[in-house]
Amino acid sequence: MSNQVPQGFLLAGVHCRIKRDPRKLDLTLVVCDRPATGVGVYTQNLVYAAPVALDRSRTPSNQIRAVVICSGVANACTGERGLEDARQMAHLAATQCGAADDQALVLSTGVIGAFLPMDRIAEGIAAAAKQLGSSQAHLEAAARGMLTTDTVTKTAGRSVNLGGRNIQITGIAKGAAMMGPNMATMLALIMTDAPLDPATAQTALRAAADLSFNCMSVDGHVSTNDTVLLVANGAAGGALLAGADLASFRAALDEVAIELAKAIAGDGEGSTHLVTIEISGCADRAAALAIAKTVANSPLVKTAIHGADPNWGRIVSAAGYANVPFNPRGVTLHLNGCLLYRDGAPVQFDAAAVSKSISDNRDTLVQLAFSDGTAGVRFWTADLTAEYVRLNADYHT
Repeated sequence: MSNQVPQGFLLAGVHCRIKRDPRKLDLTLVVCDRPATGVGVYTQNLVYAAPVALDRSRTPSNQIRAVVICSGVANACTGERGLEDARQMAHLAATQCGAADDQALVLSTGVIGAFLPMDRIAEGIAAAAKQLGSSQAHLEAAARGMLTTDTVTKTAGRSVNLGGRNIQITGIAKGAAMMGPNMATMLALIMTDAPLDPATAQTALRAAADLSFNCMSVDGHVSTNDTVLLVANGAAGGALLAGADLASFRAALDEVAIELAKAIAGDGEGSTHLVTIEISGCADRAAALAIAKTVANSPLVKTAIHGADPNWGRIVSAAGYANVPFNPRGVTLHLNGCLLYRDGAPVQFDAAAVSKSISDNRDTLVQLAFSDGTAGVRFWTADLTAEYVRLNADYHT
């Protein structure tokens, strides 16, 4: 099974009464049995949460021992009290594994502008510390403890043999809306027993995020709390990864990150379709990414897909306002493998058949080809439904 807990990590997820429903876990604790490399990529929103400020100040590091996650309250826009609460969360987690305060990192998600119920969180961390383990049940509970409006847990893992060492990479994530990561609303923790120095880990994580979380959007809203952490404890033994072994590790890390990002897009609030947008033939990757994001975030494109409407005009016109120069006569569009538009002009196609291919399948593939170069990108989003509007209209009130 690829979704194993890497060596040296213990996890737990508990309900500590942040959420009213006792069936919903709302606190996750992850502990490492030795000082580990910890790196992160964070939201680029100028309004960022206290946990983001704390984790930015503590990463990169080679001394991380614990990560604590709470869901239900974001601890964003909470001023100095929010910063002190984040520091206190870290202190409580560090104490449970005999570590110093700066060896713990914090993640929070939920309602913006509310203060954390620190008495309940303190009880939750203590309870979680008594339930730590490395089984599949512990991994699942940890993944549940970070969810908000998600309908499913999000885990991904890969095992790779590098120079006789079996290396495990396993990630857990949350996210369903307020989702337009720009990391350089979502949370993810990726754990590995590979030996990595902080600089190498930071480079690998940033590259993986660019291929995955930065190529995913539900609604284009960049959260105050977006964070992806990579913690590498070296428990697999041996020298620091380098050369071909490092390249193989990075490829597996990319796969884990992409699987988590697709799971987030596929669980977009109220969504009925996971939409993959493949862009090719652009002058450079930045151009391809800009077009993909614009198409992905178009409400008209998203509602057309929800309605199983092969409305090529919405897709092509969205590309046209992406603020990217291209030759309009060199644009070709396929939807679920069916040619709808070629070299800047529509073609005849069976609209009923294409509509059925959308309505009968959760996955929808949009392929836009340009004639301006060789660069491309793959991007993931969800359709836009009335249920999304209802969920977000009712979220706070």
